[in-house]
Amino acid sequence: MQLSKTEEELMNILWKHKKAFMKDLLEAYEEPKPATTTVATLLKRMSDKGFVAYKSFGRSREYYPLVKKKDYFSKHVNGLIKNFFNDSPSQFASFFTQSTDLSKEELEALKKLIDQEIKRK
Repeated sequence: MQLSKTEEELMNILWKHKKAFMKDLLEAYEEPKPATTTVATLLKRMSDKGFVAYKSFGRSREYYPLVKKKDYFSKHVNGLIKNFFNDSPSQFASFFTQSTDLSKEELEALKKLIDQEIKRK
């Protein structure tokens, strides 16, 4: 299951804070801040999807992520490769390196990461 763009934005705040009360979440947004009811609705949807849970402390709830950021984006990227690049990581890498404005230094850093991963395997 996927998150909407606004849910992803809120999820990024939760991943950063690890756990947070509503006031903490609202403070983390830049201006103009969303309404409390909007954030509450997003949290409810994210909870229903299995991304977020909470602990109750009286009338307050402390929210925390159930899904790790790395796991979510790994699934996202793999889906992107499957759906847009014929399940070919090479096609994705080719597109990525040619379609982004990476400097020579950034490309060399990517090559180093790939070389390290080859050695590890």
